[in-house]
Amino acid sequence: MAMDERQLFTSRPETRSGRYSCPKCRRTNEYSIRWMRHSKKSHLPGGADAADRAKFAKLRDYLLRLDDEVTCKTCGRRFEVPSQHSLMFVDQLEGLPNDEELEKEIAAAAGEAAPAPPTGTKTD
Repeated sequence: MAMDERQLFTSRPETRSGRYSCPKCRRTNEYSIRWMRHSKKSHLPGGADAADRAKFAKLRDYLLRLDDEVTCKTCGRRFEVPSQHSLMFVDQLEGLPNDEELEKEIAAAAGEAAPAPPTGTKTD
């Protein structure tokens, strides 16, 4: 008997934010993207055979992106979310740097540790 995904996972909507740049006006803004979180149930439903138990042991929690397009907050034009990943495993998200840490690392790698304060003198 083949198991249905609804018997193996619980689904819950989730909203995650992301920074995207509009291709029309080139402005970067923060957008809320809707995802559906599929969490593996704690136990296998009744009537499962050995093959179903083996498949259940390999299952992982995952996120499925529901929004493919967002509306630019500046110009109002709709554009596609620039990501090839519409499905992400939850265990792959753990340990990823957040946006602030990532910006600091990029600035440090570029040699821009901190912006220099203005000196108040003109040089021509």
